[in-house]
Amino acid sequence: MLPASIRIELADPVATALFAEDVALALKQGDCLCLSGELGAGKSTFARALIRAIADDPELDVPSPTFTLMQCYELRLPVAHLDLYRIGSPDELDELGLDDALAEGAALIEWPEKALERLPEDRIMMRFDGLGDSRTVTIAAPTAFRARLERSRAARAFLLQAGLGMAARRYLQGDASSRSYETIRLSGRDTVILMNAPHQPDGPPIRDGLPYSRIAHLAEDVVAFVAIANWLRAQGLAAPEILAEDLDQGFLLVEHLGAGNFLDDEGRPDPDHYRVAIDCLALLHSKDPPRTLSVSGRQHSVPAYDHRAMQIEVELLTDWYLPWRRGGPVPDSERESYLDVWRTLFARLDNAETSIVLRDYHSPNLIWREDRSGLDRLGIIDFQDAMIGPSAYDVASLCQDARVTIPQDLADDLLDHYVQTRSRHNPEFDEEMFREAYAIMAAQRAAKILGIFVRLKQRDGKSGYLVHLPRIEAYIAASLAHPVLQPLRFWFAKAGIGQSES
Repeated sequence: MLPASIRIELADPVATALFAEDVALALKQGDCLCLSGELGAGKSTFARALIRAIADDPELDVPSPTFTLMQCYELRLPVAHLDLYRIGSPDELDELGLDDALAEGAALIEWPEKALERLPEDRIMMRFDGLGDSRTVTIAAPTAFRARLERSRAARAFLLQAGLGMAARRYLQGDASSRSYETIRLSGRDTVILMNAPHQPDGPPIRDGLPYSRIAHLAEDVVAFVAIANWLRAQGLAAPEILAEDLDQGFLLVEHLGAGNFLDDEGRPDPDHYRVAIDCLALLHSKDPPRTLSVSGRQHSVPAYDHRAMQIEVELLTDWYLPWRRGGPVPDSERESYLDVWRTLFARLDNAETSIVLRDYHSPNLIWREDRSGLDRLGIIDFQDAMIGPSAYDVASLCQDARVTIPQDLADDLLDHYVQTRSRHNPEFDEEMFREAYAIMAAQRAAKILGIFVRLKQRDGKSGYLVHLPRIEAYIAASLAHPVLQPLRFWFAKAGIGQSES
């Protein structure tokens, strides 16, 4: 049984098209959206606007499927548009392949009354009523979809307050977290980015009465993003300007830094781009890291990348990656020997240089701006989980890019360039200690990522990250060559992962 319905008033066709955009951004794979109402009530108008929004093409030809019964669109979210008015029997749905369509994407069904008994129980029912320009939409839907739709409509309300209520909203990207991004376009205005980052509950306590997010110091709201963005800009780096904010709801309107690909045209690392990224880190690491930052009357304390945070991250390898690879849990004794090695390594970091650690400083979060000069050519967009920790961490994040293979000779050149730049500007820079910290943090990050990518597959159903595992395993093998990691190299060899050919 579907929950109580909600009613939405749409004053005119423009309001209907904007509502279709809001719904498009709430749809996900498996959603079955059923549109009912009399002829001329606006079902096809709504469906056309929704499909065009997902396609990001206002001129896309969206013919009525009255005679073809089903029209399929291979879009970001594949959409099957069905019109059941002329079907002779509900059994025809089997021939149309509705189940396959829902397995791959979403379905829009007009005249669902013709086959209600064959439609999914968790369908989304939308009834359109009214003649002329105005419409009333009555929605009965599962709780999960209602929550997504309410969030999308809250984003529209935020845009309205920012003077962009009539803007076109288009999906830009999601990431491994619950955050999502949209491009916001309005004629006569610069394109901007909407960050949709709902507050994340802490989750259940897993150690010392604390949840994982607190131990690993993950940002649970947008305050951290605003604080670090403002600080980075003050240091002369190209982080986005914050144009509007709703800190309580987790909506930000931020500057669009551009769409230039940090990689080359074939998706490979561009040495010149990576060298500029290294120069940005060298500048950043020459600054005293901020401890507390003020945001709209609130205080954001930048957390320390402490031993406990580092350890909970490397445990992802024994909690997720190894059990997935082996098909069974890691014995307690093996797990404890692994952690003992890391505890010794983390202790060696106590004397390492510390700085702000952006935490995900690699190609997906860097934008190349060809029309700019100097360090302004590099846009930096992901840093809400920033901490204060070993400066080597972000250098390792860049030189062992998790999403694209960095050849070892390029990684070595980048590392040498960083060391030379830091040494030139700071005679007290300790190269030997830095390279040791680099090896430790590179291995720590790789172990964490192996666990995260498997967790995304096993827990969240995001299997696309598994393609990166061989690369991360190769990075671990490279890191383990440093003498300080010999005990970890022995443990990994015994575990059967990350072994170098030597």
